[in-house]
Amino acid sequence: MDETAAQDGGRAATPGTATGRDEEAPTADRSAADDFFDAAIALLQQVRDGEGDAVREAGALLADTVAAGGRVFAFGAGHSSLPAQDTVYRAGGLAVMNLLNIPGAVGVDVRPATLGSALERVPGLAAAALDSSPARAGDLLIVISLSGRNALPVELAMNARALGLKVIGITSLAYSRETRSRHTTGTFLKDHCDLVVDSRIALGDAELTAEGVGAPFAPASTVVTSALMQAVVAEATCALARKGIEPPMLRSGNVDGGHDWNARVMDAYADRIFYR
Repeated sequence: MDETAAQDGGRAATPGTATGRDEEAPTADRSAADDFFDAAIALLQQVRDGEGDAVREAGALLADTVAAGGRVFAFGAGHSSLPAQDTVYRAGGLAVMNLLNIPGAVGVDVRPATLGSALERVPGLAAAALDSSPARAGDLLIVISLSGRNALPVELAMNARALGLKVIGITSLAYSRETRSRHTTGTFLKDHCDLVVDSRIALGDAELTAEGVGAPFAPASTVVTSALMQAVVAEATCALARKGIEPPMLRSGNVDGGHDWNARVMDAYADRIFYR
């Protein structure tokens, strides 16, 4: 799958340090966990500072879709599905976020897990999935793919735009610079989107190296991409409010009145919710 150990690559570094960063060797009171937190924080700062305009534009596009009566879908294969799923039926999130589900490709619950990686490379699967989904012209699809090089995310974006959907791609542009596309066109996800948000994750998706560990470890793509997705939803929420539209927010079911609140919101937006 897009973010599994099957990916080749990784960044060279001084053993025991966060990869790609100039640091002194760790001291006795410094742990691998400290290095990972530092690496993740640095990446979050990079996307905050470098992708802020794209995130705001993505939030505006999401808000415009909701305001116009459109529906919103998010998709990711393998571990890229986790940030998509984190926005669906989520306390503090928009009720209208839906997962575009492609059985076997979303998540790592399929056995063998390697089947998911294989499905990402199957031509034609994206078209079949879209044709079987409720997505239609005027809707918005967010496609999450770390590498953006496999057939499934590329064809999802291509076919969605052909159907009249707007497409936001969240991907690492480093992969398009440093790898070859696996799609017959030689293109990447980034080439078929109305808007691209760069997750700034380096090739290999592993932030640490250490003596005695044969491969780079500690991936941060889920942390960063989940933050990007929540930032986009936050921007959309405030954009809707500025338009004078009460955002269809969900509340936690573990606070008093939460279930009743959510039932009212989901009833009001029943024609745009597909997870009930």
